[in-house]
Amino acid sequence: MLQIDLWKRIAIILVCLAGLTLALPNAFYSPVEQHNDAVKAIEAGGSTPDLEAQRALWPEWLPSSLVNLGLDLRGGAHLLAEVRLEDVYASRMEATWPEVRDALRGLTPVRRQQSPESELRVRLNDPDKMAEAMEIVRDLARPVQTLTGAGASDIEVAGNDGVLTITLSDAEKAATNERTMQHSLEIVRRRIDEVGTREPTIQRQGSDRILIQVPGIGSAAELKAIIGTTAQLTFNPVVRIATDSSESPGIGNKLVPSVDDEGVFYVIESAPVVTGEELVDAQPAFDQNGSPAVNFRFNSAGARKFGDYTAENIGAPFAIVLDDEVVSAPTIQSHIPGGSGIITGRFDVEESTNLAVLLRAGALPAKLDFLEERTIGPELGQDSIDAGKVATTVAFGAVLFFMWASYGLFGIFANIALIINVGILFGLLSLIGATLTLPGIAGIVLTVGMAVDANVLIFERIREELKTAKGPARAIALGYEKALSAIIDANITTFITAVILFAMGSGPVRGFAITLGLGITTSVFTAIFVTRLMVVFWFERRRPKTIEV
Repeated sequence: MLQIDLWKRIAIILVCLAGLTLALPNAFYSPVEQHNDAVKAIEAGGSTPDLEAQRALWPEWLPSSLVNLGLDLRGGAHLLAEVRLEDVYASRMEATWPEVRDALRGLTPVRRQQSPESELRVRLNDPDKMAEAMEIVRDLARPVQTLTGAGASDIEVAGNDGVLTITLSDAEKAATNERTMQHSLEIVRRRIDEVGTREPTIQRQGSDRILIQVPGIGSAAELKAIIGTTAQLTFNPVVRIATDSSESPGIGNKLVPSVDDEGVFYVIESAPVVTGEELVDAQPAFDQNGSPAVNFRFNSAGARKFGDYTAENIGAPFAIVLDDEVVSAPTIQSHIPGGSGIITGRFDVEESTNLAVLLRAGALPAKLDFLEERTIGPELGQDSIDAGKVATTVAFGAVLFFMWASYGLFGIFANIALIINVGILFGLLSLIGATLTLPGIAGIVLTVGMAVDANVLIFERIREELKTAKGPARAIALGYEKALSAIIDANITTFITAVILFAMGSGPVRGFAITLGLGITTSVFTAIFVTRLMVVFWFERRRPKTIEV
């Protein structure tokens, strides 16, 4: 018979109320967004009257999660960047030179030779000791740290005419490429998140490219300013100061310009004493003259190397190099044991803050070349929202009218369930922090069209059962019971399609798959449980002898 247990009725009502409550903030998007921004700002930097006023725009006891708007709805910046993987090979060879020089020092004097960036060439004073030198350098090799490179060494050594040539092995290059891409993705993600933007899309494309889409940011140039700086910080010994950019620095050294003094160049040793990778913190600050600066702190290993070098080189200049430019070259006055220091320069407050953010996030392992950049204005995003609203409204209205015209009172029950269905869908999207894009809106429109399919199957089945004169209660019960298998079969196949789209697709395709998959779930729930509960309430109150569907 047509019966639903009390606990099931309560559970269905509670699920509907929870979904609608979670969806409620999206009906007041702007005030809730201001409230959320104010809460984050207060947690980060303290309270102000303006922030407190913004926080009061939405009650604290209500949910405040929103469906995030994607790039095509909110406007923002789109970048496609290519990672210069060759830069990492050059850095590896640069770091290998001191190790090779020290290892061969007891065998024969060596000199570094000019070579491509991905190679290290070393000339032996005594060519007869080439075989021994090659064995010594091979002993410096390390195993490749990947499953595919198991058993392979990270370097290859060759010798000819007294010149030792060291290169990275193919297995190590492949492993380095993978590490570099993963590291670059993580650094880009940390930089964007720390600057405060919401819901960026950051994903790898191909072997050496990264797609970056950030809603709500002003322009592609602004995004490039955050991401594009390599922020490669090193501390290098100064060999001498030069005034000519064409001066030869000598092998093992490099010539870099000064940021503050135009026309001044520094010849520094290529191998740094300490690098930014050993930084554990960087914060904007002010120097003794009240000018913006950046305080930094090394980890224990970096602090030890920094302290040892300053103790042994008191009175010598020491260059602080950021992205191959000397931002400061102070003279070491005394031993600095704590591993802390300050970077001064001609910064303003915003530049010092951004530099601290970049240093905290870490250095990009290689430079990025931006192959494609695009800015989507908020106006275009608003046009997309308006178009999506029109499409959803038309679809919604047409479905509501069709159901009322076709099934009368039962169609009204289905329409109420459809409204609840869309509310629960938005509640789930808010709960998981999903990003809504134009394809996502298409998924919602499709959900609206599909949501009544299950009700159509049920109502048509009830019509068939009424023809056998089994009575209205029995007809309704059998209608829901016999339509269930068809409903489950139809929606499972569509849900599998949504799962495949999510697994195989990316970006907008995933947005469509998420809204479609969640829409199927909520549609089945409202069709099987919500409409049935409304029919039961109506039937128990009216007790009709006959019904018309």
